[in-house]
Amino acid sequence: MEHDFWHARWHKAQIGWHLPAPNPLLQRYWPQLNLPTGATVGVPLCGKSVDMVWLLEQGYRVVGIELSPLAREQFMAEQGIALQPQGDGWWASEGERLRWFEGDFFQLTPEQLGPVDAVYDRAALVAFSAARRRDYVHQLARLVPGARLLLISLTAEGVPLDAGPPFVVPDDEVQQLFAPVAMVQQVGTHGTQRKGQPWWEHVWTGAFKTAEATDPPS
Repeated sequence: MEHDFWHARWHKAQIGWHLPAPNPLLQRYWPQLNLPTGATVGVPLCGKSVDMVWLLEQGYRVVGIELSPLAREQFMAEQGIALQPQGDGWWASEGERLRWFEGDFFQLTPEQLGPVDAVYDRAALVAFSAARRRDYVHQLARLVPGARLLLISLTAEGVPLDAGPPFVVPDDEVQQLFAPVAMVQQVGTHGTQRKGQPWWEHVWTGAFKTAEATDPPS
């Protein structure tokens, strides 16, 4: 997916992935990460997700990463959270409990991002086609060595693997993608409906390897 595609989706309000309330799977499985209050949570391709508000309410610091300016503008308007420009694509709330990077995820560096203790990925992995998912996972691992992970992937019967976003990501592909850079395990599977068709949300927890332990990409 190119930048123009996502900008067009936001301008046309074609954001069917957005949920009006915090994700029940986040609320159910987040405690398994045993993350201390005050830790920093990264949310790649965050959109205007209210899940970030839920994480803030639990006492965490949050870093959102998003390409579209409309996502940030709508998030600010709907949640009543003011974000002030910090330069180099960064925005921040008062006290910097919420930091927001507006730009290309693949251009972000670990130095710009800063320390992140955990990653919540509900809509990032499934937003990438198969040709780009490996790049996404390795960039994420480069950004957050040692961080814990809560990931939600999607499967559906009869849906072509190249139809999306969101894309079907088979369980074996999730394991293959993360094996070089993280230890992950599936902890739950839940049925849902999308356009009248059954889909399954698969919940994974784990942790990224440290930079020294990460296998080099082949």
